Amino acid sequence: MTTQPADQRVTPDDLLDSVAAILAGEPDLIANAANVAALLFEALPRINWAGFYFLRDDQLVLGPFQGRVACTRIPLGKGVCGTAATKRETIVVPDVHAFPGHIACDAASASEIVVPLIAGDRLIGVLDIDSPIPDRFTPQDRQLVEAVAALLVRTVPA
Repeated sequence: MTTQPADQRVTPDDLLDSVAAILAGEPDLIANAANVAALLFEALPRINWAGFYFLRDDQLVLGPFQGRVACTRIPLGKGVCGTAATKRETIVVPDVHAFPGHIACDAASASEIVVPLIAGDRLIGVLDIDSPIPDRFTPQDRQLVEAVAALLVRTVPA
């Protein structure tokens, strides 16, 4: 396992390399998701939650994350996570309070990005990142987070 020196923080610029290094040779999805959530939480400024929900029996169930206590189960098609999972596309929400059916797990969250995790043609879950800053996520953030999700999905058997 590769670790960062104690005085060096992961930044957005080295996030992909850090994720690739931590995933190298480790096949366990839960272990990998836990480390990826920690790297995202450290590297991305002005976020208050980063983590995963995994598909279990037609609902999303909370997986590894960094941040405050979260919703445990989200029905498919509900909220930002359930909608991204059903549509199988990334959703960036500049103002979560304006999103129809938003599920407020943390009242401090103002904006959100959710990336579906698809292995082959199978939905395995979503990567969810929240920010207390309205309109926090840029097109560059979207590309970066989608690339992180793609690295994680490559560790999952199709």
